[in-house]
Amino acid sequence: MNQRTLSNWLKGIVIGLGICGIFLFAVLLPYLVHGEIEASPELSRTFITWMITIWVLGIACYAVLVFCWKIAANIGRDNSFCDENAHLLKLISVMAVIDCVILFVANVVYLFLNISHPGIFIASMFVIFIGIAIAVTTAALSHLVLKAALLQKQSDLTI
Repeated sequence: MNQRTLSNWLKGIVIGLGICGIFLFAVLLPYLVHGEIEASPELSRTFITWMITIWVLGIACYAVLVFCWKIAANIGRDNSFCDENAHLLKLISVMAVIDCVILFVANVVYLFLNISHPGIFIASMFVIFIGIAIAVTTAALSHLVLKAALLQKQSDLTI
């Protein structure tokens, strides 16, 4: 598989994730939460709070998709190991950590305000674990891409 094909596959995955995210954030979650509200009317006061929280977290996810698109474009230009890709991977790592912190703090606050349920808190811990795993992985990739970029610069200067 050449660089161009790999880049196109990555861009296709980014588009697919964007479409899945729109479906998840705009259609499925409001429908599920609204269904729960109809079953338990006492949850109606939590609907707007949780939807705002989820949409704020979704903004960071779409920012990450933009960064992934830029990385895929660099790969397509045969510039896989560059400082820009290392920087973008570092930004993805930071965004994942920020998203995890926001989700954790929101869950704790909502739990104390009786807007959430302990089961939701426990389930969100799995989501936070996945987010931290993504953050660590992208930080490691950022470090490796930066080292590879430095080695590539050195080899380009060698006759």
